[in-house]
Amino acid sequence: MQVEKLEKTVPEVVQKLSKLKAGETLAAELTWCWGSFKNDNNPVGLIEKSEQALTLFKEAREQNSRSVSKKLVESLEKALN
Repeated sequence: MQVEKLEKTVPEVVQKLSKLKAGETLAAELTWCWGSFKNDNNPVGLIEKSEQALTLFKEAREQNSRSVSKKLVESLEKALN
């Protein structure tokens, strides 16, 4: 996990999740996990929710390639690796 890349990517991911009907709850959870990570540096929840977001984005892209940008998906993948 690359914290610097996540700092740039998480706000974009949360914004996109908020726009997707299936991702509203996940957006709130990811926001909470990001705040928690900043306080305690424990990445477990952040990684879990980011991976869930990545899965949701990939599913959304399969249905409609314009729903989530390829760049956002790639950025999130790189930040998690």
